[in-house]
Amino acid sequence: MKKITLFLMLFITLGSNAQEIIRTKKDNDLKLSSLPYYNYGKGLGITSPDSLFQFNIRFRIQNRVTYFDNENQDPYFEGQVRRLRLRFDGFVGNPKWLYVIQLSFGAGDVGVERTGENLNVIRDAIVYYRPSKKWQLGFGVTKLPGTRQTVNSSGALQLSDRSVNNMRFGIDRDFGFHFANLNEVKDRFSYSFKAAVTMGEGRNWTTNNPNIPVIKDDNGLSYTGKIELLPFGTFKKDGHYFEGDILREPKPKVMVSGAYNFNAKARKASGQTGDLLLEARDMSSVLLDAIAKYNGWALMATYMSRTSKDPVTQNPLDATQTRAVFTGHGMDYQLSYVFPSKYELIARFSTQKVANEIRAYSPNTDQFTLGLNKYIWEHALKLQGEITNETLQYANGNSLKNWYLRFQIEVGI
Repeated sequence: MKKITLFLMLFITLGSNAQEIIRTKKDNDLKLSSLPYYNYGKGLGITSPDSLFQFNIRFRIQNRVTYFDNENQDPYFEGQVRRLRLRFDGFVGNPKWLYVIQLSFGAGDVGVERTGENLNVIRDAIVYYRPSKKWQLGFGVTKLPGTRQTVNSSGALQLSDRSVNNMRFGIDRDFGFHFANLNEVKDRFSYSFKAAVTMGEGRNWTTNNPNIPVIKDDNGLSYTGKIELLPFGTFKKDGHYFEGDILREPKPKVMVSGAYNFNAKARKASGQTGDLLLEARDMSSVLLDAIAKYNGWALMATYMSRTSKDPVTQNPLDATQTRAVFTGHGMDYQLSYVFPSKYELIARFSTQKVANEIRAYSPNTDQFTLGLNKYIWEHALKLQGEITNETLQYANGNSLKNWYLRFQIEVGI
């Protein structure tokens, strides 16, 4: 009798796990919504015979060539593998316990190698507990719930790079606790809440560089909260996780969101990213955006700002050496149309105004980009071409005009 009872308990458990596995395979990528991934397909996966372990592997490549013509410089070409990523995900023991690992190998991803600092190939390394479809709790390093363009994968962008404002004001990745409550329904008002309590120093950052001054009292944390509203319900295939209306929404779809980040005693100029400061500083970021899609048209608008009391920091051992928190605000406007033939035209305008306190450190920037894309397999296989004009306005009244022409191929699974 005991053997029969144990067999029945095992059968029920495995049956429950099997149902959870089917659901996990179907929607795990996007329902883990604080992860910055667009679902290209199923990847390559293995599930153990006892249904206690699942392993998926994916990759993507961005190869590009760019012609630069910057004022006061000789024109030049640059060719590079901008991004080369490997991603692993799955579950262990129970589909409610999930893991995600993403590694980067491109020079632009890893960053400049500096003496005494770790070579940072880790983009994401996080374990999630998902007790239900609505709740997810994570511990590790991944993206913070910032603007939509920041949260979206770099492989799901319409242009080759994010805007100049996202590069300066984005809160990017950080290590700590990540939370989300999802209430997303098709064709009905939906909303989600997301939050994180993290270290505030960016993705898995350490250093023993003797040339970097030791900052006293730098033990603050970073606190992030975000709300997302979808007044007409969810997009097709969770289309708020990729740019452009490549699926040609049959009904108008809209998402608006607002996020706030307070980074206490931060060590970097942009909080989680940027150059190291010479003293710790508190800083606050406000991030607002909206996207709309309908019948091939897509519109995105974003506002970003950062403030900090006394943003200029000074080396306590050398008063002539100073560095500043990047404070100010910026706006992005992005409009595109995807033809039934899967060709896409896109335009983006970005304007960035730095705060008066740091005008001596950074110029105001206006940037305008026109792009032409060809989607072969959605964002997983696409050809991208763009031309960008940039104007830099310095505090002394000088200005520089730069432009570049770029071609890029994206491949991923």
